Amino acid sequence: MFSVRPLTASPQENMFNHLLSVGASAAGAAYMRDKGVFYTLRVDGLIPAAARILKQEMLSRGGECALHEKALTGESGLSPALLMGTERQFKELCRKLAMQQFSLPRLAEEILLVLKNLEKREFVVPYNGGELVLGERAAVMGILNATPDSFSDGGAYAEPGAAIAHALKMQEQGAAIIDLGGESTRPGFLPVGADEEKRRVLSLIASLKPLLKIPVSIDTSKAEVAEAALLAGASIINDQGGLQKDSHMTALAAASGAPVVIMHNPESETPQDGDLMGDMIAFFRRSIELGLAAGMRENQFILDPGLGFKKTGRQNFQVVARLAELRCLGLPVLAGPSRKSFMGGLLGLPPAELDSASAAVAALCAANGAHLLRLHEVGRGVQAAKIAGAVLGR
Repeated sequence: MFSVRPLTASPQENMFNHLLSVGASAAGAAYMRDKGVFYTLRVDGLIPAAARILKQEMLSRGGECALHEKALTGESGLSPALLMGTERQFKELCRKLAMQQFSLPRLAEEILLVLKNLEKREFVVPYNGGELVLGERAAVMGILNATPDSFSDGGAYAEPGAAIAHALKMQEQGAAIIDLGGESTRPGFLPVGADEEKRRVLSLIASLKPLLKIPVSIDTSKAEVAEAALLAGASIINDQGGLQKDSHMTALAAASGAPVVIMHNPESETPQDGDLMGDMIAFFRRSIELGLAAGMRENQFILDPGLGFKKTGRQNFQVVARLAELRCLGLPVLAGPSRKSFMGGLLGLPPAELDSASAAVAALCAANGAHLLRLHEVGRGVQAAKIAGAVLGR
């Protein structure tokens, strides 16, 4: 009797080890491993002539290419495509596309960049006073709300002594960052002015600076507040507007060098019948373009899919399941599921009773590629990250 079983072949280092396990030489394993790593890539914006060439070239290399049913007749206008194949097949495809017309050489460059980004495992994010090394195991960002009206702990840490004690506790539990906010973003929140937001956070940042060994991020959408917070001792900007709400935020980030968390928070609700992850990636690309044009460096960007923001409950769960798709951008990813209503709606529980669910979703986010987990309960988050890391062999 034979024993036949599937192997987990991605990322590449797993395939390399699988090859070694059957006795292949190291040189042979290095040569063969990109034949065992399989990808499915979506391409949008193909004219029919380019789509036909793409399909022909992919099929000729043993891969597959799915097109709109009318793309081959030229009746579909611009067509998307799904390319399916091994890394070796994609590299051979790109060598041929580089010699074609219809902008296919540029498509080859994009495919090769995505493949390179999908293999990134570690990111170094410098900030004033240190650096975050992200990748081996998800790190935890502890939430500190200096607000009277946050959705789950409003008022609990509005008093400076309580806020400082809680920040120190989160550091002791293993937090890598303390994320301080002075304005609630719960559904139906009432905006506060920049002066009030600064009143709530600036003295607290100054008090925390000599007490903490970890950086403080300022959770805001206002460049004025972010600038004052950086001067007071914060090191990271957590921009709820994703660099697209306050036009001064990119200039501030470029001048200060501070890392910026870009949250997916579009102007309107995410369409239920649209391309959820495609729209999100387009949003991030726009934010990155704005930042780079202003002088930001690539290692300043951290992506946040904005769980709970402008999305239905079903869409939020889809984002968790498809989080790994953001790896195509080659940047670290933060996920913030903590006490969000999409879990409460499923379980019939209020925010204060969602810490176990939050830890479970955090572990799934870490397993699906999140490098940072933004949570109220740091201790549970650290445990969730350790479990996910163990499953992934990290």
